[in-house]
Amino acid sequence: MNRFSQALFSGRMITTAAYMPPAGSDPGAIKTFSSTLPPDLDAVVVADNPDRIRSSAFSAAALLHKEKKTSVILAMTTRDRNRIGLISDALGAAALDIEAILCVSGNHQAITICPQAAAANDIDSVQFIQAMKKMALFGDELNDKEAKPGLKLQVGATAHPSMRPLDLNLLRLKKKISVGADFLITQAVFDLKEFEEWMDAVRAAGLDKRTAIIASVLPLTSAEKAAALQQSRIYGSLEDAVIKRIGSAKDAVREGVSIASEIAIQLKEIPGVRGIHIHSDGCESLAAEVINQAGLQRKK
Repeated sequence: MNRFSQALFSGRMITTAAYMPPAGSDPGAIKTFSSTLPPDLDAVVVADNPDRIRSSAFSAAALLHKEKKTSVILAMTTRDRNRIGLISDALGAAALDIEAILCVSGNHQAITICPQAAAANDIDSVQFIQAMKKMALFGDELNDKEAKPGLKLQVGATAHPSMRPLDLNLLRLKKKISVGADFLITQAVFDLKEFEEWMDAVRAAGLDKRTAIIASVLPLTSAEKAAALQQSRIYGSLEDAVIKRIGSAKDAVREGVSIASEIAIQLKEIPGVRGIHIHSDGCESLAAEVINQAGLQRKK
């Protein structure tokens, strides 16, 4: 097993963090980020153009892997590639010993990224998970009739605890797990009651026993950003008290870190939660603060 899979199957609480590749082409930005990686991270998830056109996630993942500071999870969106491109990039990632693929659909390109672009959407994220799992089990031929050495890839997917109705939410979750998702990274959690309701349903269906559920937090950096998230409801409910707390703080960024840390402390105590993921939204340096405040340091 690779390093990330060892963390997954160890039974302990695992910690991951997101990395947004730079919008430019300077490799120095990636090397600078690598030099500041918190030692307690089990893996870095390299985002794939989630909000704008950025430097290649594949290239950023390769550069981070070369530094060998932590495991690297490469996010790949079905929005931007057909199945040929997806499989080709996954084979390349495996050849570079990148340890996991996070299969995502991606936000619609009209949402701030590039409205003029045409999406591929040749296969959806469930089909992509299934294809990656076949590669992991049977090698690069994607042919289960003739077993070949499997690729050293863990396969992950995303989960959306705030989506309702709950029955439909669980139906899609079951599909992702059934076709082979080894781990699930949730959207950022702000409404703990809503998340606990989702986890109750996940445990009742026995899904927490079949995959590793990694709950996410997002350090908010301003009251304006918090208000925008509240209006969009992209991460579910966000209370007015959170916006007021950040807005009245002397240091909005530090307050955002404190809120994310408080949520992480509560999330890791919920039965079935196997790890905490720290979204960056471009502020990767905040991950170390959340780890320290939330007590996510790796036990020796």
